[in-house]
Amino acid sequence: MSQQKRVAIVTAASQGIGAACARELAGQGYETVLMARSEAILRMAEELGGVALRGSVTDPSDLDRLVELAMKTHGRIDAVVNNTGHPARGELLEISDQDWHEGLDLLLLSVVRLTRRVTPIMENQGGGAWVNISTAGAVEPSLSFPVSSAIRASLAAFTKLYADRYGASAIRMNNILPGFADSYEVDAETLNTIPMGRPGSVAEMAQAVAFLVSTQSSYITGQSLRLDGGMTRSL
Repeated sequence: MSQQKRVAIVTAASQGIGAACARELAGQGYETVLMARSEAILRMAEELGGVALRGSVTDPSDLDRLVELAMKTHGRIDAVVNNTGHPARGELLEISDQDWHEGLDLLLLSVVRLTRRVTPIMENQGGGAWVNISTAGAVEPSLSFPVSSAIRASLAAFTKLYADRYGASAIRMNNILPGFADSYEVDAETLNTIPMGRPGSVAEMAQAVAFLVSTQSSYITGQSLRLDGGMTRSL
């Protein structure tokens, strides 16, 4: 990566983990290029001295505009943090085909589409790093979050494939797998399932993301890092 300027795209960056990632990366010297559906993303960009547009990761034309904004403003893209909203929930067999398709668009195809657009840029500049904000449900599926669990397990497979294909080009991709974060209220019953006895802070999630896009993690790719306070039990 360039030592003179580092540029990071962060999606769904107006609140929660996405906003925390934008702030953390800006604090570490990255030029930030942000996108979210909310008008609040414009205020976030102003706060951080970055640029932003209102748009959705599910709209290919918005992804085109996002990449164009980054390249027109900075001429490079060093890091991409793929964050999204939340897909539909419900009883497993009562979830509609439309909801499954919307979940696929939101959680997996949004990543695939953005990699198509940004990977050639990273190849030309000699490297780059991606972090996908996934969920602990990708390794321990939950009936409370069926669409998210199933499709983010597919995201883990895509991440491995991408790491295999582009590792030799010094382009890395990893996932973080949050458990419960303090951006949402967590009830006492859920807290009892977390060995650390508390939700993770969005700042803790963002610090992990910043590590994974940094040169300190230059030999880490294709991995899924759990940030769940020890909640998941699988080995």
